[in-house]
Amino acid sequence: MTKLRVGLLFGGCSGEHEVSIRSAKAIATALSKGKNTGKYELMPIYIQKDGRWQPSDFSQQVLDSGNPPSLPLTDENNNNSNTSLTQQTSSNLWQTPPQAAQVDVWFPVLHGPNGEDGTIQGLLKLMQVPFVGSGVLGSAMGMDKIAMKIAFDHAGLPQVKYQAVTRSQIWSNPCVFPKLCDDIEAALGYPCFVKPANLGSSVGIAKVRSRSELETALDNAASYDRRIIVEAGVEARELECAVLGNDVPKASVVGEISFESDFYDYETKYTEGKADLFIPARVSEAIATKIKEMATQAFLAVDAAGLARVDFFYVEKTGEIFINEINTMPGFTATSMYPMLWEASGIPFDELVDILIQLALERHSK
Repeated sequence: MTKLRVGLLFGGCSGEHEVSIRSAKAIATALSKGKNTGKYELMPIYIQKDGRWQPSDFSQQVLDSGNPPSLPLTDENNNNSNTSLTQQTSSNLWQTPPQAAQVDVWFPVLHGPNGEDGTIQGLLKLMQVPFVGSGVLGSAMGMDKIAMKIAFDHAGLPQVKYQAVTRSQIWSNPCVFPKLCDDIEAALGYPCFVKPANLGSSVGIAKVRSRSELETALDNAASYDRRIIVEAGVEARELECAVLGNDVPKASVVGEISFESDFYDYETKYTEGKADLFIPARVSEAIATKIKEMATQAFLAVDAAGLARVDFFYVEKTGEIFINEINTMPGFTATSMYPMLWEASGIPFDELVDILIQLALERHSK
């Protein structure tokens, strides 16, 4: 049996570079386990923070270490006599390494901008090679919180109140900005959340409780993105559900995240002990069933494919469920919520990786 060559694409030009390396390392381990060893040949391709694609031998070194290289390769230090032989095979900027042409199926485990926003998916589409995960449209809509919410509205999925804002409105003349803040206060009240529309892992997000905090948060968010969204705050439990499939997706058991911080910010997400995960979530069967239904509806609403994690707010006092967001390339470490939810649903990590590759092949064949 000829093995499929899996191009494991990781790293990338985003603030979630290190998380991507950890996710890729876990996937690489899964590809070397059980039945996967006879089906797949791993071809890791590491993308530096400056956008350079590195060949498989160097990329394997990054995977083994679990960390970015201390000295990113450039055209200058690539020819330095002190660099290793492996480093000297590094590709130049805007070039892919020779191994890229040998890939049978891509597994782009890239998080955040330039990874799960449709950009890399467009490139892989042009290569005419199958790839794991959503296509250009699903990835772009899953990344842009404004476009995502419009799609959810169209699908009839309940959400908290929100208002879309642009950088030009925030950095406008002194007469326009106060009126913008007046409108937000009238529509959403306090507390509310200010978020850049196209960043992941809670980067640039702020919870605000006053006019001065709102003004500061809007200015800060505008420094990250030209599109900003402001959402009404809600006192609720945070539930998550994993989705797997293409045109007929299925949902996992429901999980819950509990934390003591003001909200689920970057530090809380990635600092051990800052948050507790409960799988399955401590909710009734009726609530869990509703969450699963809404998760698959959200998946189809943005035209996602392969995998996604969908996040919800559950207001226990009223029984209301609001969809928060969809993540089309969620964290994929052994301790990430997405694979843990499927583990609890009867699909172990190595089998999950296999299924995702098969889903990529299925979608490409249609």
